[in-house]
Parts: sequence; structure tokens; C-alpha cells
Amino acid sequence: MAPATPPRNRPAQPGRPPRPPHPAAPAPAGGPAPTGRLNLAQGTALYVGAVLGTGVLALPGLTARAAGPASLLAWAALVLMSVPLAATFAALAARQPDPGGVSTYVRRAFGNRAATVVGWWFYLGAPVGIPALALFGASYLERSTGGGPAATTGYAAALLLAGFLANAFGVRVSGRVQLLLSGALALLLVLGIAVALPHADPARLHPFAPHGWSAIGPAAALLVWSFTGWETVTHLSAEFAHPRRDIKRATAAALLTIGVLYLALAAVTVLSLGAAAGTSATSLAALLELGFGPLGAVLAGVIAILTTLGTMNAYIAGTAKLGAALARDGALPRALGTGAEPGGVPRRSLAVVAAIAAAVFLAATLTGTPVQPLVLSTTACLGAVYALGSAAGARILRPYTRWGTAAAVVSLLLICVLLALTGAYLLWPVLLTAAALLWCRRPSQIP
Repeated sequence: MAPATPPRNRPAQPGRPPRPPHPAAPAPAGGPAPTGRLNLAQGTALYVGAVLGTGVLALPGLTARAAGPASLLAWAALVLMSVPLAATFAALAARQPDPGGVSTYVRRAFGNRAATVVGWWFYLGAPVGIPALALFGASYLERSTGGGPAATTGYAAALLLAGFLANAFGVRVSGRVQLLLSGALALLLVLGIAVALPHADPARLHPFAPHGWSAIGPAAALLVWSFTGWETVTHLSAEFAHPRRDIKRATAAALLTIGVLYLALAAVTVLSLGAAAGTSATSLAALLELGFGPLGAVLAGVIAILTTLGTMNAYIAGTAKLGAALARDGALPRALGTGAEPGGVPRRSLAVVAAIAAAVFLAATLTGTPVQPLVLSTTACLGAVYALGSAAGARILRPYTRWGTAAAVVSLLLICVLLALTGAYLLWPVLLTAAALLWCRRPSQIP
């Protein structure tokens, strides 16, 4: 990483030393300069895969059920809220590429204890949601092919296995896989939108708010799951061949791609299906069937596979890399630190993520637990990560860029609102906070 420079547009005065980036704890040893292999296209694909997740399968219909055509306002609001959040993480990742991601930035701004807490939120929170991703895709696939609960369980297990195997060979392989998955997914979504568009009728926008304007809030709460993922690529920032240049470009390209696809899909769902959009969680299949008949259900199953694998691939890659970086910095057992270096494969950390995901999947399957608790628990943890990461961004970026600082402050305010929507599930990051602080009390830890 290049040495600190004086703030932009504020040159150092004669006889006065330049202002340091921040007087807080020094940045951890991040190893050599990035020597990763991810190019702009692969990085953009990983970002698109992380955010353009399984929400495309069901949420356009579910939000339409909650708020009618007014649900489009919730979609637009979440897209706009993503801009400052994505900009904050892109500015941080481009300035200091490191597999620790948000944990690294929090360490620099607030010290080691806070970094350990935020690292544990992500590393132990994200794997709880990975089985939910698999179950989302498997349920949708089962609706397309039949087979009942046993088929759903089998599909989910196969999707989980494929996601972890793709990452066992390193981010270079998973990046190529992600490029293929995200490209195919985007093309199929565009196809679905195109074939349904001739059936769109503006008359279906009336009444615009059949359940009242207050119903937009519950619709937005449903959408929180669809807009998590902006932090994932920070953990892979050191894997970019040209991080300072390509991370910001990848973020901008992903924002544009995701915003257009989400808004177009939500709009065409309401305009083409009308009240029928809210009668099923498989609204995407209904759209495809408008243009392709029974073949639409098959295409919907293909989209379910691509979406699920793409999202899992991005989250598994980022979480495993984060675990290795946390171990490198003393926030997890040192044995998990192998593979933290750019280009390394964090197989030990990956094994821990796989074990947690497998245990959660097995418990949910045996007890019949629905995916909602898994989704909301993960959302609470990721929301907490976003909040502390945005606060760190506001502190770190202040000497360098006013726009970056403003984006971080706006993100912090918006994330606090989103956190309130998770309610009692905030208990999960609270418990992880207590566990992380107990870890920090070990004599071997740096205060």
C-alpha cells in the first residue's frame, strides 16, 4: 500500500507536517502488495452475484403481495440506498485492499477489539444464511420439477456441495465460474423481462396502494435480504490485479447492472401479472410462462440454479478469505490463517465455513425450521457489519475525500433504519459481540 499522503486539495503548510490518515490503531500487516488475478469482468461478476441474489426468484411477487404496485417505491428506495453504501466500501477497498475487508477498516479506525467483533459478525453470521440461499433455490427448483420435500432437501445439499467445491480451488477458479454464472443469469433475466413486456398494461398500476401507504414499510423489510452483499468484495479486494483502478469500476458496473435488473423485473412483474403477482412466490416462473408456455417453468429452474450458485459462490469466497485474515491478525485461532495472502486458498477457513453451514442446514432440515429465521439472523449480522463499517469509513476517508466521507455518513444513517427492521434478531450479533470480547480478553490478544 502506498504511504499516506496529505489530504486532497489541502496541501501541507510550510514547516508543518502533513496530517496523518488517522491517529487510531495502525493498520495490520497486510503482507506484500496485491498480486491477485481477478480482472474487472470477474470482479464485477462476483459483485453482481453477491447482491443480485435469490431475491429475484420470489421477492417481486412477495413485495407485490405486501404493498401492490406501491412496492415499486420500496424497490427504488433500496436501489438508491445501495449507492452510498457501495461507494463507501469501494473507496475503502480501493485505498487499502486486504482480505480482512471491513474488519481491517474497523481496526484502523477503532482498534483491535472492534475489528474482532465486526469480523466475528460476518464470519459466524454469513454461514447461517448460506443454507437459506440453497433452500431458496432448491424450493424454486422443486416447484419447477416436482418431487416434494425430499427433492428440495436433495437439491439444497447438491447446491451447497457445488458452492464449496468451486471455492476449494481458489478465487481464480471461482471468479471464472462467477463470470459464467452472472453472465448467464443476467441474460436469462433480460430474456424474461423482454418476453413479458408485451403483456404489460399500465392499468394494472391502479389502485397503486391497495393496502395503504404504510404497507411500503413491510415490503422494504422483505427487500433487505436482496440488497445485502455490498461488503463481500472488500474481502476479495487483494485478489484484484489492479485494485485501486478496478474496484471502483466494478462497483459502478455492478450498481448499474443490479439497479436496472431489479427495477425492471419488479416493474414488469406488476405491469404484466397485476394482482396475480402476489399469489405465488414463483412470480418469475409466471413471467417466463407468459412468453414460453410450459418451457417457462424449465427456464425458471435454470435461473434458480444460476442465482443460488452465484450468490453462494461470492459469499463462500469472501467469508473463507475473511476467516484466514482474522486468524492472521489474531482474531481467530492462528491455524486458520493459511491462505490469507493474495492468491492463497484458505482451505482451513473454508472447512470451518462449510462445517457451520452444514450444521445449520442439517438442523433446519431435521427440525423443519423455515428459512425466515436464518435470513433475518444473517441480515441482522450483516446490517451490524455495515453500520460499523460505515462509521469506520467516515473516519478513515475524512482526510482524503469529502464525497467518500459523505457517502459513509449517509450509509450509517440508512443502515440504522434497516437494522431496526430486524427486531429481535439483533440478539444474534449481540451474542457474537459478547463472544468476541471474551476472545479479546485472552492473554495472547493485543488490547
